[in-house]
Amino acid sequence: MSRLFFSALCLTFVLFSCKNSNENEGNLTTKKDNQEITEKDISNIDYIEFLLDEKTEKHTNNWLEYKQIQEIISNIKKGDLTFLYDNRAVVDSTLTELKLYIPEPLNSPSISARINAFETKMLKLESIYNLNTTKNDELLEALKDFFIAFSNLNLQMNKKVEFDNLDIQKP
Repeated sequence: MSRLFFSALCLTFVLFSCKNSNENEGNLTTKKDNQEITEKDISNIDYIEFLLDEKTEKHTNNWLEYKQIQEIISNIKKGDLTFLYDNRAVVDSTLTELKLYIPEPLNSPSISARINAFETKMLKLESIYNLNTTKNDELLEALKDFFIAFSNLNLQMNKKVEFDNLDIQKP
């Protein structure tokens, strides 16, 4: 009798545990679907975007890593966040190369600090995007911080080039 009871208990446990795993998978899929961000959502983000000055663009023309980051940001603004999805090694190598190959006219502590701030915001965005529990509002806030950090990097590069071009006469 105890064997029969034990077998029935095990069978019941197996049946209920299988049902729970199917429900959990459905919840994860639903959560990822709720995390979809559209181009319209991104265009509604309010921030000041600084673009590169013509003089600064001359210095960044051969900076391939910066061009790659610009392309990634362009794709993200279109709602394509696939670059961030479980791609930590590529994100890390891109950011490392961005810091490593700064063109000489732009290589200054202030620009390195802005690159570090941008790196922090990009890694934060990547980690928030890959969480299953992230809400759209949190993701949009991380996107805003990411765009602001890149805009501030552009502003700092513009300031550096402008300051270097000033001809200050000392008495």
